[in-house]
Amino acid sequence: MKYLAFVATLLFYVPTFAQSAQISGQIESASHEPLPGASIVLIGTVRGVQSNMSGKYLLKGLKAGQYTLKVSFVGYKPSVQEITLGDGEQRVTNFVLNDAAELNEVSVYAQSGVKGNAFLPQVNEYTITAGKKNEVIVLDNLQANLAMNNSRQIFSRTPGISIWESDGSGIQLGVASRGLSPNRSWEFNVRMDGYDITPDPMGYPEAYYTPPMEVVDRIEIIRGASSLQYGPQFGGLMNFVLRKPDISTKLLIESQNTTGNNGLFSSFNYLGGTSGRLSYTAYYQKRIGNGWRQNSYFNTDHSHAELSYALSNKVKIGAQLTYMYTQSQQPGGLTDGEFAKNSQQSMRARNWFSNPWLIYALTADYVINTDSKISIKYFGTTAERSSVGFTRAINEVDPLGTRQVDQDFYQTNGLEMRYLLTYNLGSWKNTLATGLRYFSGEIKRKQQGAGSKGSSMDFSIQGPFTRDLIFHNTNYAAFAETILRPSDPLLITFGGRLEQIDTHMMGQIGLSSSGSAISATPTSRGRSFLLAGVGAEYKVSKRTKLYSNIAQAYRPVLASDLLPPATTDVIDPNLKDAKGFNFDLGYRGELGNYLTFDVDYFYLDYDNRVGTISQMNTDGKIYQYRTNLGHSVSKGMEAYVEFSPTTAWLKHQKWGNISMFASIAAIDARYLDFKTTSIANGQIVEGNLAGKQVENAPQKINRYGISYSKKGLSLSWQISDIGSTFADASNTFSPNAAATTGFIPSYQVQDISGSYKFKKYAQLKFGVNNLSDVRYFTRRSGGYPGPGILPADGRTWYVGLNLRFIN
Repeated sequence: MKYLAFVATLLFYVPTFAQSAQISGQIESASHEPLPGASIVLIGTVRGVQSNMSGKYLLKGLKAGQYTLKVSFVGYKPSVQEITLGDGEQRVTNFVLNDAAELNEVSVYAQSGVKGNAFLPQVNEYTITAGKKNEVIVLDNLQANLAMNNSRQIFSRTPGISIWESDGSGIQLGVASRGLSPNRSWEFNVRMDGYDITPDPMGYPEAYYTPPMEVVDRIEIIRGASSLQYGPQFGGLMNFVLRKPDISTKLLIESQNTTGNNGLFSSFNYLGGTSGRLSYTAYYQKRIGNGWRQNSYFNTDHSHAELSYALSNKVKIGAQLTYMYTQSQQPGGLTDGEFAKNSQQSMRARNWFSNPWLIYALTADYVINTDSKISIKYFGTTAERSSVGFTRAINEVDPLGTRQVDQDFYQTNGLEMRYLLTYNLGSWKNTLATGLRYFSGEIKRKQQGAGSKGSSMDFSIQGPFTRDLIFHNTNYAAFAETILRPSDPLLITFGGRLEQIDTHMMGQIGLSSSGSAISATPTSRGRSFLLAGVGAEYKVSKRTKLYSNIAQAYRPVLASDLLPPATTDVIDPNLKDAKGFNFDLGYRGELGNYLTFDVDYFYLDYDNRVGTISQMNTDGKIYQYRTNLGHSVSKGMEAYVEFSPTTAWLKHQKWGNISMFASIAAIDARYLDFKTTSIANGQIVEGNLAGKQVENAPQKINRYGISYSKKGLSLSWQISDIGSTFADASNTFSPNAAATTGFIPSYQVQDISGSYKFKKYAQLKFGVNNLSDVRYFTRRSGGYPGPGILPADGRTWYVGLNLRFIN
């Protein structure tokens, strides 16, 4: 009750004000040039603004009292002033910032010479990132096809990221790292603004929703050690941070319109601003196109609204609402022969997919004092996933009869509270991050419905679904992690996370020959466990650091793991969550503003992998048994280096700025143990996949690029050099007839992009993806949206015009 009362106080407390005061002024460099976008914050409060295009700022609605005003800007030394305000006083305070030769903290935003990835600070809002492998992809620093969410360009500077390039529509994101599966990014804990957006991170973590990249400010990635503060998935955290309401102006209107081949048209429209204590933003995106392959089409609508309001200098509340609706025609897979003959062709003309997605969140932040603050997030998702089509093996001709309909309905609700404290232990100034989490997720899964015989997107069925199941997950978690700082160059982190997961399944598993329901055996599983981790960071110089960590990780038993493929199959009643750990040892930092680097060794231990083997019962009958079978290890090196020779060697860059990057990963992902069985002459023959490469895990993931910029013009070129892999754990080289198993060849693909800013409010964007029109594929699908080879897009082009209006 005390906790609920505290939450209610945060959400509904409305203070009364005396005559409000304000602080305004101008932010300039030492050469008296205005600094637009400088950060102005009142330390120990939730209040802050940015300077506008003229370097001016305004903080209003303030009570009388003593304030500490801090002004900061990338590449300049911060400035702090103590200010005393009287009732109704309108104080003018100007700041002149001096160049910073060296900065103690690595900034989230790139310097002027190098326009690439950056690193999170030791403490990022409420999260401890010290000692952890992390990256920040700043979207404004990229020349990329953002209208189509082109993953190859977006993640080009993030080493070790493997990408499934089978969805040219940009609707869904399929990425992974360190030998894990890219299937809808389900080995990452995918979030937006810090809260869950997947159907169920405990039971179905596939990322069906991806925000439009035009509205994403940055993508924060924390590798496996994020498990202590964020929970499941071996890949770590991937958090899409949306553009926040513009705090430098009352109204910003932006329109980005893009066209391209294959009927592409994308229109992204945004407005936002700040008026006093209220900040707001909203966007709408329409994207439509025919796709590169035959029988492919997409039509998507994205909308989002966000409000935040400072109830006082200590308390800020906010609300977000996001909605997506998609129509997507799926061209299906190809056999190897069909791919070699013409990779644009399609053998499926009646397959469709749609996933309406509604996400909502309420937030509250309370700054207790300069050393402590609390954040509360309530979030939820109401969503669907529907597919209709002929989904048999791709070497079977569609008879144009009844199509199969599958539908999922998702409902999730969650609450997270995070508390950050700076505390002293003798002369050590330390940081503590703690939190509590509650999550409830329900999946209603309806499969194998008899759909229509038509070719349009129609999810109606004749009669009941063959399968009609309900999965429910409830998760409680508590975590604590601390930074100890025994000396200036050295810090140590350690912490733990306690998880409680309750899983339930019930419903109908099939239909008998007479049409009556066959009930599934109700399943309930509860488990509790503790994750622990430790890390360290050593400052070699003011801007370079050694870092290392080891942390336990887990992946919950998925809903699909509890669902028998056939009524005769058996699920191990003691099926366990996958468990293991991540280890990192690396060196990262910056030299001046001309070199950024991060080089690391990693080791990922993944035990209790789930699989299926054949067993024989007492009657001599063979059945399929799903249990924990596998243990794999991924290890290797990752390196990211970006260098600007013009900034390093030329004092005056009258010819423009050049920046070059290399993102390199060498990965060895193999099974140490994975039991298998086969049937020979009616008998079970046991085998083991020990020593085999993990499927869909290229041993080489290299990307290189170069960028040139001068005044309003920016140009970039990149090449992706990706190694070969196998589609199945048996490392089958020769493909089967349905093309679901077999070798996946290496490939090299190039992209060029550019932009040109003219006036103050207009920007032209353009580019060509897959410049040399390479024919390649990254995936052999065993089911929907295949089966079979899913080709990547050939050469495509785009051109767009961005307009910005500021009041």
